[in-house]
Amino acid sequence: MYKAIVIGAGIAGIATALRLRALGMRVDVFEANHYPGGKLHAFELAGYRFDAGPSLFTMPELVTELFQLFGESSGDYFEYSRKDLVCNYFWEDGIRFTVNSNREVFAKEAADKFGIEATSLLAYLKKSQKKYELTSPLFLEKSLHKVSTYLSKDTLKALLKMSDMGIFTNLNKLNQSEIKEPHLVQLFNRYATYNGSSPYRTPGIMSMIPHLELYLGTYFPKNGMHSISMSLYELAIKHGIHFHFKHKVERIIVSNHQTIGVRANEKDFFADNIISNMDIYSTYKKLLPNESHPNRTLSQERSSSAVIFYWGVRKVIPALDLHNIFFSGNYSEEFAHIFEHKTLFGDPTIYINITSKENKSDAPSGCENWFVMINAPGDYGQNWLELVTRARENIIEKLNRLLGIDLESLLEVEDVLTPPQIEERTSSYRGALYGAASNSKFAAFLRHPNFSNQLKNLFFVGGSVHPGGGIPLCLLSAKITSELINSVK
Repeated sequence: MYKAIVIGAGIAGIATALRLRALGMRVDVFEANHYPGGKLHAFELAGYRFDAGPSLFTMPELVTELFQLFGESSGDYFEYSRKDLVCNYFWEDGIRFTVNSNREVFAKEAADKFGIEATSLLAYLKKSQKKYELTSPLFLEKSLHKVSTYLSKDTLKALLKMSDMGIFTNLNKLNQSEIKEPHLVQLFNRYATYNGSSPYRTPGIMSMIPHLELYLGTYFPKNGMHSISMSLYELAIKHGIHFHFKHKVERIIVSNHQTIGVRANEKDFFADNIISNMDIYSTYKKLLPNESHPNRTLSQERSSSAVIFYWGVRKVIPALDLHNIFFSGNYSEEFAHIFEHKTLFGDPTIYINITSKENKSDAPSGCENWFVMINAPGDYGQNWLELVTRARENIIEKLNRLLGIDLESLLEVEDVLTPPQIEERTSSYRGALYGAASNSKFAAFLRHPNFSNQLKNLFFVGGSVHPGGGIPLCLLSAKITSELINSVK
């Protein structure tokens, strides 16, 4: 039987294992941690359940089709529902606005709130859809590093329309030109953070991202984000995929310019193909130290990281929902601090995710579980104890002021996650959440391909390689990679 080894049980690693297993291969997954899921993990503190990492669920069909590969119904493993309200937004000037998932309703309500024409906002959203539909077949669903990708009608159509995609301007300039109203410009600038980039540097083509939320929809898994990875793990176990937990891969075994296996826990394991779900930088530096490295790719600017506080709050706050954003009063300065000064800004944008709004059992009665995140630079040796202490004070002061509460007195349990801890737990270089940043119009083409140009039988999946970070793109990387493997086996 054809054998494959997957390094890392993150969601892309599990999805790749499932796709290869559906093709009839024997698949072994090696994971350094004692649990599956990678960043998509969860934990409990004194009766409060927290999703440790990703908190936004879009494009559920990329998950459900993995069950369909085995003739199974995803509903037998996990349930999810579409959200009517996408996110609550709060600004320093006291303005609050809730985004409706129906884009026509959103456009009307935004027009009434901010004094703009609903038609202009709808035109922007329809352009977002058009950009997504034109570029998705090229940038998201196929390898950008295979000549065959560029020999299709869809690719030619997308390339001919590039000048209309905003590729030659940044997202902020595009939004200022097309939306103009400052609050909404900031709202749509936020989508740059979905790939760990700055809206003042990432290309305007990223204005396609709102289409995912305002047309394709946002969803909530019944038992939290962790249920996505756990349901896929359960499916994998049922269909004969072998997981080796607490097996940290020490190196990839190479012979005659091809990979033949891995060494883990002082033992060698052999396979026809090796697929790394590890961060691409760590894969080369730690697992392939003696091989030629793609230094240009590995030296790219890293994406943003995060500082996350997990707070058990002894109160229900009616003004908050599942997703909530409190904007910085100086957005451009916040991103300058992150990407140029490599530090935290004193007035950060705060994201709060509260799953107990949907799943009451995630917190004790009358309480809420707050996942509180601010964007952060990667780990460059900063004094994180000092930075986190100051950030905590700034966050609490801002939330007290904008919500009219005394948050410190309401905190019952607390934990924190920093960029060095993210790197330690997930091997993400510098704690970057999305591998390389997309702060260049050529970023999509500079991402590492899903295969090795130097070593035969070596492939890559996950947020640090094509097509990028976030759950949907990680699942698409698994699809691209499994198709590449199937085409050459």
